[in-house]
Amino acid sequence: MAETDTDVENSGGSTAGAGASGSGSSGNATSSPEKAAFRPPAAAPTQAGPHGIRFDFNDGCRVVLPKCAKGEWKVRLADTETGNGLFETTLTAGTVASSKKYYVPFSIEIDADGERIFEHRFNARDRDVLIEFPVGTLGDIIGWFPYAVKFQRLHGCRLTCSMGALLIPLFRACYPDITFVTPEELKPEQFYATYRIGLFFGDEAHVNQPADFQLVGLHRTAGYILGVDPVEEPPRIDVPDSARPIAERYVCIAVQSSTQCKYWNHPSGWREIVQFLKQHGYRVVCIDQKATHGTGMVWNHIPHGAEDETGDRPLAERARWLKHADFFIGLSSGLSWLAWAVGTPVVMISGFTHPVNEFATPYRVINFHTCNSCWNDVRVRFDHKDFLWCPRHAGTPRQFECTRLVTTEQVRQTIRRIPGFGAAP
Repeated sequence: MAETDTDVENSGGSTAGAGASGSGSSGNATSSPEKAAFRPPAAAPTQAGPHGIRFDFNDGCRVVLPKCAKGEWKVRLADTETGNGLFETTLTAGTVASSKKYYVPFSIEIDADGERIFEHRFNARDRDVLIEFPVGTLGDIIGWFPYAVKFQRLHGCRLTCSMGALLIPLFRACYPDITFVTPEELKPEQFYATYRIGLFFGDEAHVNQPADFQLVGLHRTAGYILGVDPVEEPPRIDVPDSARPIAERYVCIAVQSSTQCKYWNHPSGWREIVQFLKQHGYRVVCIDQKATHGTGMVWNHIPHGAEDETGDRPLAERARWLKHADFFIGLSSGLSWLAWAVGTPVVMISGFTHPVNEFATPYRVINFHTCNSCWNDVRVRFDHKDFLWCPRHAGTPRQFECTRLVTTEQVRQTIRRIPGFGAAP
């Protein structure tokens, strides 16, 4: 999970037909999903067809038709991979738009007076495609970005990725054939197709995602949205200064997160682990952004005995510290994903997420004897505004037991399994 969640809320909306909606003289009007976290597409479709027809794939499949000179248009949208017809209608003029906004290999067929006027099959080769990522999140983008790379490889498109300015330096030098921009720099009218990657809560109609992210995993949901192989793959990360930051052997830790359920809530766990690591000859370096974080009466502090490298530092500097660490100990949060990306062994302590939610690590720490995995329970919905969110046991002695009952000894035993642990340098 990212340190700052900017997960996309989906307002739903009605749909017409199996896979599209129409508006105009012979169509059915619909409301479209809210995408406040992303730039809106160009007001009109960007691609020109014959007879004044416009189309594109920037908000699903969009087709705009002028007044038909031969009576009525007959429009059909289909999925070329499954062979399913998704929507068919007749209209004298107006708009047809698919209800599905994730990747579908659409075909468009338009007839007038029994004559085929226009036909187009989705083909992104050598065309401009935009993949948008939310701003303000670290781990999510690191997990999602490799699926954008897979999409580019599969389709041979000219790919542009929109993301926060702090993330772009991690990727730009390693992916010179991808254009990186911030949302403010976007020019939506240049793109043939656009896909938006996020965690779409409440999307029961599967408008923005073909599979619920709670079931397939935080990162793999991007593979399903983009229609590529969902097998995880770490991205390449640019670390301009590759020099080792300190000569001694060290371990990086990150103890902070955005809500309390993501913390390791064992009262003495971090202090005891820091002591354990130092007894085995390691320096222990905390690389969180904040040394202290919380709300109201609940505050979390840098562990006693850890060296303080917290603060607003460039992500490339964090990557440098992680790259040379013997291993990293963290939570289901952004710095764990960054450690995974640079190839450092990750000890991940998490209970509110099921292991399927994050990248695979042999050093995952979870206690299945307690309440666990509420984040991946489709029956509950995460409340971003509640720092003390615990959907099953809030206000009871069992609150946050998913990590409170992860013992120091369980973490110690996991660390001991890391090859080379405690060996003389």
